[in-house]
Amino acid sequence: MRTTVGADMRVTEERLARAYLLRVAEPPAPALAAFAATHGPVEAAERVRRRDVPSTVARETEARAHLTVSSADIERAAAEQGARLITPEDDEWPEWPLLSLTVAGSRGVRGMSAPIALWARGRGSLDQAVGRAVTMVGSRASSGYGEHIASEWAYELVGEGVAVFSGAAYGIDAAAHRGALAGGGTTVAVLGCALDVGYPAGQVRLLEKIAERGLVLSEYPPGTPPARHRFLVRNRLLAALSAATVVVEAGLRSGARNTANTARLLGRPVMAVPGPLTSATSAGCHDLIRHEHATLVTSSAEVLEVVGMLGADLADQAEPPGRATDQLSGDTLRVHEALSRTPKSVEQVAVDAGVAERTVRAVLPELEIDGFCERTESGWRLATARGDPKDQPVRRESTSGPSAGTRVHSWC
Repeated sequence: MRTTVGADMRVTEERLARAYLLRVAEPPAPALAAFAATHGPVEAAERVRRRDVPSTVARETEARAHLTVSSADIERAAAEQGARLITPEDDEWPEWPLLSLTVAGSRGVRGMSAPIALWARGRGSLDQAVGRAVTMVGSRASSGYGEHIASEWAYELVGEGVAVFSGAAYGIDAAAHRGALAGGGTTVAVLGCALDVGYPAGQVRLLEKIAERGLVLSEYPPGTPPARHRFLVRNRLLAALSAATVVVEAGLRSGARNTANTARLLGRPVMAVPGPLTSATSAGCHDLIRHEHATLVTSSAEVLEVVGMLGADLADQAEPPGRATDQLSGDTLRVHEALSRTPKSVEQVAVDAGVAERTVRAVLPELEIDGFCERTESGWRLATARGDPKDQPVRRESTSGPSAGTRVHSWC
């Protein structure tokens, strides 16, 4: 499929900056991801180029900071590969599912951070695909039994409106994708290499079919070859982007087990399919069940029971009651949270927020204009209650603000 850059693929400053950040750091790059979230992608990219970054970010970027990415590179990817870069600024960005990675990272789980952006090829919309989805993984050296289960269950699941995610590998992954395609549903392949590499070589045609119905995703920039560690890093996305993971067949040590373990760390349910006791390809599934790390499932209906309940739960959580402060971020949010009903001086707010005084002086008037705080003779304090919900201001986005690269919102 070939596309051109259009309304859904505008090469904005943010998109170009995120393409550069993906190029200069090997995922998952948690320090760089946090740095970009704090300062915004544009400022983060500029500071990486200047080598004006904390030591943790420097370690992740120093080997590639000299590389460049231009608008022409993004346009070429669209024209030649049908690829687009999905970013957190886009409507289809799956913010809620990926939040689990950020939370896990903040709790000290190594290698857990949300991707800075995702390269995608296909006609599907990522936010719609993750709305009700299951990840199905298993052994490359699969048995006929395992491939039959993966294909049949995927076929039945998409018939119930569930998207099937997998890794496009030989064996169980391929069977799951093919079953979903046969059922006329949505399937998403998440790769451990760039979209343009053509790997696995024997799956190129399958990947083309997946792109016609769903999506092929990667956080690796064009030209990045496959590597063992990249598939392990990729597995965190397979675990995070769906409501649950089903292990159809797996050895005691396998990538499928790695995906299942990651799903458990993220708080996602894991299910495993039992197999013959003599089958090495089912040993991993039996071990997961034996140690109560996975729920035994024997039909797609049992998978659907879990995914259906979780899909409803996630849908409820994805649209929580809105608060005016939900759209504040970075330094702006930290300054707001440092305020109280008791007036404080600028100097005290700076200390409490851990934000430079000059930034606090710039942020406070913005917050006052937006109705979040007020200036008194004794200093700055939180604004009084806003009254009836119907009188709440309507959000509009501002293209400028006190913290470069931070999305600052006004309320009018």
